Amino acid sequence: MTKGTSSHWVTGVSEISAEEMYIRGYAMSDLVGAIPFPGIAYLLIRGVLPTRGQARMMDAIFSSILDYGLQKSGTVAARAVVSVNPAMTAGLGAAVLAAGEYALSPEDTGRFISTTFAQWKDSGKPMDEAAANLVAELRAAKRRVPGFGHQVFRIVDPRSEKLKKLAKEQGVWGEVNEWYEAVHRAFQAASNKPDLVLNDVGMLASIMVQMGFSPAEMCGLAIISTMPGLVAHISEELQSGVRNRLVPESHTEYSTARRELGPDLRKAGW
Repeated sequence: MTKGTSSHWVTGVSEISAEEMYIRGYAMSDLVGAIPFPGIAYLLIRGVLPTRGQARMMDAIFSSILDYGLQKSGTVAARAVVSVNPAMTAGLGAAVLAAGEYALSPEDTGRFISTTFAQWKDSGKPMDEAAANLVAELRAAKRRVPGFGHQVFRIVDPRSEKLKKLAKEQGVWGEVNEWYEAVHRAFQAASNKPDLVLNDVGMLASIMVQMGFSPAEMCGLAIISTMPGLVAHISEELQSGVRNRLVPESHTEYSTARRELGPDLRKAGW
């Protein structure tokens, strides 16, 4: 709460008046058509107008995931839910709840990058030396580095390279990105895995940290990116007419042996 006010909530995000709706102080009627959706999203979250390069990078961020396919738990959750509750909102809610530490969200990677970057800046050590020291500490503690590795790609993740190229072209590449790449090189050397890639989630996270987004905001941006694909999957499921999708018997196994209730009740003191 702002000092000196008795208001229940104080917000600088938006205001609705009798004449107009305002986004971060700008009239909505002025914004619509003047700035594309990615730019307005940046304005809403960061609170300031983006440069053209930042708006273009936001567009790339929103276009980097899109189809959260059937191999993902969120899509499966969404389609299973709408097979029993046929509503778009129910499916979207289920999918959003399936995003987190182990799927989709770059939040953990963003937190790692922002924390270690700040520690390096405070140390005053050369970048490569600090990165090597960090990797040694992480390996000694048997901790993984988020954003490294992929089940298919080796040496280069083409999605990461595309994002890097765009970030440099749009003027949003900076010291944070250089730091994360230094950590990547140090990890490759220490683990003797020169083919270990810096994946798309890692690259996205480093770019978003460089652009000033918090780890929690990164999770939200990643979810926004998946929305078109989710809408398509949920719509397809709704049109399929299938009700109450269940896990097929061929994919299930019951692990408990048959038991006699009477003897077990007596043993439990009934």
